[in-house]
Amino acid sequence: MSSNASGNKSVFKYNMSFYYQSTIIYFIVFVLYLLIRGEFVENEFTLITRDPVLYFLAIIVTISVLSIFYNLFKSKQIEIDDESIAFIDRFRERRFKKSNIVFVKFFRQKRSIERKRFRIVRIKIEGRRRPIMFRISDYENEEELYNKILELKSAVESR
Repeated sequence: MSSNASGNKSVFKYNMSFYYQSTIIYFIVFVLYLLIRGEFVENEFTLITRDPVLYFLAIIVTISVLSIFYNLFKSKQIEIDDESIAFIDRFRERRFKKSNIVFVKFFRQKRSIERKRFRIVRIKIEGRRRPIMFRISDYENEEELYNKILELKSAVESR
């Protein structure tokens, strides 16, 4: 999160920690399976290459690494300032003025506890058929993002 000195602008970047953690876990499982399935014959390690589980784990690790690179390349973020909220990625920017927002609602994620971090935000925009939905925990500095969305909600409701 960063704040801009010219105005009250806050930027919340997409949280990549889940991708990093899952990729590390998948890689560790892959290496452990590789070591366990390999054969030690006369003080030499022989790799079993015709094991379908080994291929399956390798595909999972590859997909996980590719998803990290894709999300790093996409560079998603939410920008909130005094007049608008923007959903930005490398390819496009969707900016909506506060005056065009019909409502802001919070929903709990199914099967989750009543904590703020698992809240899903639904923002209905005037003239747009489907509302914009995102999970607060998907972005860095969740608590500040939650507070900014609450401020946005109160500004919309007070109109």
